[in-house]
Amino acid sequence: MDNNFYIEIGYRQKNHAGQRICGDVIMFERLREENRTILVLSDGLGHGVKANVLATLTATMALNFTKEHKTADRIAEIIMNTLPVSSDKKSSYSTFTIIDMEYNGLTRIIEYDNPQTIVIRNNKNLFLNWSNLLLSSEKNKGKEIRYCDFIAHKEDRMIICSDGVVQSGMGSDKLPSGWTSEGVENYLMEILKKEKNISAANLATKIVNRAIQNDNYTSKDDITCAVIYFREPRKMLVCTGPPFDVKKDKLLAETFNNFPGKKIICGATTVEIIARELGREITDSTEFSDPDLPPISYMEGVDLVTEGILTLTKVSNILSTYKNDMNSGKGPADLIVKLLLESDEITFLIGTSINIAHQDPNLPVELEIRRTIVKRIANLLEKNFLKEVHLEFI
Repeated sequence: MDNNFYIEIGYRQKNHAGQRICGDVIMFERLREENRTILVLSDGLGHGVKANVLATLTATMALNFTKEHKTADRIAEIIMNTLPVSSDKKSSYSTFTIIDMEYNGLTRIIEYDNPQTIVIRNNKNLFLNWSNLLLSSEKNKGKEIRYCDFIAHKEDRMIICSDGVVQSGMGSDKLPSGWTSEGVENYLMEILKKEKNISAANLATKIVNRAIQNDNYTSKDDITCAVIYFREPRKMLVCTGPPFDVKKDKLLAETFNNFPGKKIICGATTVEIIARELGREITDSTEFSDPDLPPISYMEGVDLVTEGILTLTKVSNILSTYKNDMNSGKGPADLIVKLLLESDEITFLIGTSINIAHQDPNLPVELEIRRTIVKRIANLLEKNFLKEVHLEFI
């Protein structure tokens, strides 16, 4: 991956009022061996469980066929031949948008019946050279696919919406024709003028919240917005555990001190080593913001200092059940999760010395050795949050 180019993906969804499940589905995957990231948004006809099942089927096929480098018309034909059609024999039961991004910037968009993807560059709507493709099979004859290619630049943003966004407010006195794509674009420009560096997730949240507001806070459709932000990577180092050999204490401290990004230390022994080697003071807090964990500490040049194994175990548990609309707590593990999700390239510097305190058979089984917990966290960050994670052992 190009160290100067990161693809951040964030999205938010709101179910149709009264529905427990969303009829829109977002899927994404990073293909490290090919330096590609693929995102799919599918909108199932109607709402509720049936819409979700059809959208899930569509998104799964779209993601898998795109991974296989199938052409736009082939992808569309297979999906639309598989799906049922509505009673008028004209509408497929699910729409889709496919975004296929390579790390050199080459980006391909394929759309069927979703609002057109918006690309913002230098606070302006980027003109894309769209092509229309008429499908030729008997079942899908006359149906139209939009597609285009372009080279993404750093600071470009892509906004992908379901029609619950652009049609929000439809029929109201203020928005008789709905919010429309033009209305969404104007709102985007307002936000980006005020918050130049807004994250993908926060921008998606603002768009979805505005769409809900347009519907007078009772959503008339499933509302989904995904944002892709091409930008400088945000780097973070998590240092946990003392080195296997005490002779490497100095190397640990120097590596930590020279890291160009945010820094977290997890573990009392680890922070004592770094403080000693760098000649810095540790200030302990007495505020127990999480009854299950020791309080945080403070040290110059460190963004967060916490206890080790217990805190990392809780971080793993939070990440494994994390939802976009979760209200985060204020405990040490919650603070680590917040910093992890705000970062793009995360390095774990893991000491391999065994902590005798955690070999006590009377302690809970959940107290696994440090490296196992860190590997679990790394897998969750890579798979569920598309983070670039590096593990270094010392």
